[in-house]
Amino acid sequence: MKVLPFKIPKPEDDAFIFQVDYVDAFYDKLHQHEEIQISFIVEGEGTLIVGDTINYYTKNDILVIGSNIPHVFKSDLNDLGTSHMLSLFFTKQSFGTHFFELETLKELAPFFKRAEHGFKIASKKNQFKDLFFEIEKATKLNRFIALLQLLKIASKCNYKSLSSFIYDKKYSDNEGNRMRNVFEYTMNHFESDITLSAIAEVANMTKNAFCKYFKKRTNKTYIQFLNELRLEHACKLLLSNKDLTISEVAEQSGFNNMSNFNRQFKVVKNMNPSEFRKQDKSD
Repeated sequence: MKVLPFKIPKPEDDAFIFQVDYVDAFYDKLHQHEEIQISFIVEGEGTLIVGDTINYYTKNDILVIGSNIPHVFKSDLNDLGTSHMLSLFFTKQSFGTHFFELETLKELAPFFKRAEHGFKIASKKNQFKDLFFEIEKATKLNRFIALLQLLKIASKCNYKSLSSFIYDKKYSDNEGNRMRNVFEYTMNHFESDITLSAIAEVANMTKNAFCKYFKKRTNKTYIQFLNELRLEHACKLLLSNKDLTISEVAEQSGFNNMSNFNRQFKVVKNMNPSEFRKQDKSD
């Protein structure tokens, strides 16, 4: 199976797809698809990479991933529970080339603009959850009506963008496989020392060529990406395991230098690790 681009299997007579994932871990290969994806995380948590940005997903999150945005869900396998996600897949042309350009539907335009970089729903989440559970049991017509309701709410709710930069060209199969291998290797080995020479070898490129290649497609250096992945893991440890010292969190996240850990943490989170942990207590 070609990982990039990734085809969503769809019956010919269906304009959009409702999919239930009830698995040990979500599909964990970097992929992209033409369909816009709206997902409700019923159970599970882990790392979500969208475009150039590392995010953390958890139970009750509602996520929108736009057309052809490369993304990957990396389920946290330390959680022994099952990963459960409800998703809708559709394109802007699913109901006709100009359907969403109708004057009646112009108020849905913010949804499609926000979806270009992906976004996470930050308000009215109970309304989304109720609609998703309705869709699971609904007829095809009622699913369509519920989808329009979801789009209307998503056009007006508070939200947080999932990515700041999207490469404006679709990945070829070769590019997709290369980036998939880089992301997969990084997510599986970030706790260890990863040199530029080692990751360039994974990409089957010279070090200089790889650095230019990665920067062009993510708008950041590989070291920035690696540090952000490590910092997201550190944030999770700081909040979920209060018995770990700051230095133990740093070490388990792939930082072997405390001053570098503190410096990188402050750059990305605008506070030091101790302040981050205390902030959680005050919340």
